[in-house]
Amino acid sequence: MPLVAVAHGSRDPRAAATVEALLEEVRRARPGLPVRGAYLDHSAPTLAQALHGHAEAVVLPLLLTAAYHSRVDLPAALNEARARDPLLRVHYGDTLGPHPLLVSVLERRLAEAGVTPGDPGTAVVLVSAGSSDARANAVVADLARTWRPSPGRASGPLSGPTSGPLNGPLGGRATGPASGGGGWWAVTAAYASAAGPTPAEAVALLRRAGAPRVAVAPYLLAPGYFADKVRRDTLAAGADVVADVLGPAPELAQVVLRRYEAALRAPVDAAAS
Repeated sequence: MPLVAVAHGSRDPRAAATVEALLEEVRRARPGLPVRGAYLDHSAPTLAQALHGHAEAVVLPLLLTAAYHSRVDLPAALNEARARDPLLRVHYGDTLGPHPLLVSVLERRLAEAGVTPGDPGTAVVLVSAGSSDARANAVVADLARTWRPSPGRASGPLSGPTSGPLNGPLGGRATGPASGGGGWWAVTAAYASAAGPTPAEAVALLRRAGAPRVAVAPYLLAPGYFADKVRRDTLAAGADVVADVLGPAPELAQVVLRRYEAALRAPVDAAAS
């Protein structure tokens, strides 16, 4: 059954190029699966255009959290597609996150930037786009609280003070310093828009708390305005390293395929209500 993967879209051409590179990874991982991209805004094709001519398809949001775009914009786009093709049958998939493999992608990007995953001397700022939906921001905060190095990527046994929340305006979003159980000096969530702390604020707080090194891990799918701003602002605030966006990583392609397989088992038109 065809897969139509729907991204937000951006005026920045790098974003659509990254989405298409990710979908090419999906095609390589699953030869023979028809895969097409679509966009909610700024880029072509629209979801209705991508679905036209198909009797049945899986529609998968290329979004990292469930928020306004997945709960409102995408169902509206599906309704538009049904108005054009009334007999269309759609299996609607979940957003990409949360998923354990996304942590593996974050660690891949940090490693490419020279940061050993789980380094007890490194504090990490996990940066998402941010949302007016508090539930989406809470998912990112929970990821920060629970992030431990993936199996096979840890830096080895650690020693140090017992772990606990850092004091300050980040509250429970920061964890560290690392204990003998293994892990980062600290991990804290930050948001590029709509919520706080900002990435620069999170970097500054970790510096004041005594973090030996601060690395920024963008929880962003593709390059664009937010990724550029996060890099510029966090480096100015004192970050040592800013990793790349998630991009077309093989682990992310596996998440896409797992969401696709789950959607095949979901009721037809599950997102239509």
